[in-house]
Amino acid sequence: MIITYRNPENFDDCIEVYFDIDTSDFASRWKNELKKLLSNKAHLEKNYCFMGFTESPRNIDYLCNEINEAIFQINRFNSYNKWQMAGLAPYKIEDRFDRETVMHDENLPVGKAVNGDEMATPGCRLKHDAMNRLHRYFEDLQGEAWGLSNYYKVADSTTKYAIRQLNDLCHELESYVLSYRKSKFEPEWQRPSQINTWLQAPRSNLSDHDYKLFLENKFDRTCGGVYLHWAQIGKTHIEVFRDEDGKDVDDVVCSSISALKYYSGEFDVEWGKDITEHTAPWLAQEQSEFTAWLQRNGFDETDPKLALGFIKIGQCNLMKSFGTIDPIKIWSILAKHLDVYKITIDDVTNTFDYVWSQPNFKQKQIKIMEPGYVWSSQH
Repeated sequence: MIITYRNPENFDDCIEVYFDIDTSDFASRWKNELKKLLSNKAHLEKNYCFMGFTESPRNIDYLCNEINEAIFQINRFNSYNKWQMAGLAPYKIEDRFDRETVMHDENLPVGKAVNGDEMATPGCRLKHDAMNRLHRYFEDLQGEAWGLSNYYKVADSTTKYAIRQLNDLCHELESYVLSYRKSKFEPEWQRPSQINTWLQAPRSNLSDHDYKLFLENKFDRTCGGVYLHWAQIGKTHIEVFRDEDGKDVDDVVCSSISALKYYSGEFDVEWGKDITEHTAPWLAQEQSEFTAWLQRNGFDETDPKLALGFIKIGQCNLMKSFGTIDPIKIWSILAKHLDVYKITIDDVTNTFDYVWSQPNFKQKQIKIMEPGYVWSSQH
């Protein structure tokens, strides 16, 4: 697989990056799904693609402004009383998000936790309570992929898009803040990544055998690794464990946890430094604590259906693509080319000649998603 990355400020400046895809049965099925997306000219999402790149113009202030615009649209639709006329309670979001809402002041001490106390070094830490509220608004308004909320069904297309934005922007902002903090005292441990999702991408059910792949790879991530994208909404077990700092959770929090049911041709690329249980002792320690947390909260850590981990489907050839295996040098190259221009796999290719910063980008996405919005309102 070859991905052509483009400089969004200079369209003549492009680089080609090479990926070797596994030959396993699952990777072959995934590859066929990706080929369908490319052949059918599906719309690649570019407003939710590069995560944790601190040099990106999609910074904290930009993302908070986008969140506030989405909330404004949701509240405006609420004022039309259409939800109430459909027998639903009003739904107005009182929150407003800005740098102070989502991140502790960067002038405070920044660094590792002291004797387990993270607030001894609060500077630039993510404010999880604010992000959990934001994600809860999204879950309330959209529901699950297999059970859409009535709020979502009644909403018009512009509001459906705004609801969806709450989720995308929440995760993008979390990734940015985490990398931003790392850049202040441990720059080599920033976690930039790439998420490749398509509007209305078809999904298939994971088989019992597929679930075993999660346990094989667990939570190991390698620089340039290609992983199956989480093609549904809801937080994973590990996300909740980290958000709650390992504390036991109540039924409300448990209800937001979602084990993966589907796969599609979508994929993620890890650009951070390798993190495996063999190379990162802290990950092994975290996994031990995570296992204990699962048991205390009534989950069986050996159950493949919990989808605990990532399914790896390929690996970037770093030397061929960048001439180096040093993640920091790779980031500096990618940071100038944060636009996926073309994807080629085998004999199938598609070009994505648009950029998220274009004035009509949002309207174009809403128009493309219109058939799906109409369907969700009728079913």
